[in-house]
Amino acid sequence: MNILITGISKGLGLETSELLLKNGCTVYGISRTKTEELNELMLKYPNELKWLQYDLGDIERIRQIIFKDWIGLNTPIHGLVNNAAIAYDDIITNLNLDLLEKMYRVNVFAPMMLTKFVIRQMLIHKESCSIVHLSSISVHTGYKGLSMYASTKGALEAFSKNTAREWGEIGVRSNCLVAGFMETEMSSALSDNQKNRIYQRTSLKKPVDLNSVAETILFLVSNKAKSITGQNIHVDNGTI
Repeated sequence: MNILITGISKGLGLETSELLLKNGCTVYGISRTKTEELNELMLKYPNELKWLQYDLGDIERIRQIIFKDWIGLNTPIHGLVNNAAIAYDDIITNLNLDLLEKMYRVNVFAPMMLTKFVIRQMLIHKESCSIVHLSSISVHTGYKGLSMYASTKGALEAFSKNTAREWGEIGVRSNCLVAGFMETEMSSALSDNQKNRIYQRTSLKKPVDLNSVAETILFLVSNKAKSITGQNIHVDNGTI
């Protein structure tokens, strides 16, 4: 299977990419930077891991750069993992429109455009395809300062469910993985006290395991999940 995944340089994207590669997938990975860990993974899988340095905020050139120049129209895509995201956290009365628009370009508009062109690629090759959008528990349980970020993930959830309904008949599956708080760079700005308060709102009282989320993504893009679509799959330690 050929899987396109965004935000692969670190954290969940890197963990998921390695798991996909271990399970025989060819990974087309996109990120703005190449970390040392990503470079090591590329050396380990020189033929199976294809990497493109690209800023998904540049949504106008997604078709040309990613699908025409890099992947090529002759390559079928069997799975898309919209993992890349940026966080703009603040209280609503401080909302900055420029920062909000920047976040929406990366978190919402880019995944939508990638979905559009992956489905087009699928139509060319007449092969089924599984799409996984990374959402957040903040859509379902409110957190102070996360209103704007949560709104981007809520938009993805609505988009995913309707994608499933619109294209399911020809073999497109679309799901959202609703992740709880993990120990990633995105959550590193939180203090220990803030993190502990978040973890206390879960049944397991600890951060969500990165590998557990990656394993769920692997399951959702595989044929083992061929009857699952239009769903929000929660991997959140039982957030209360």
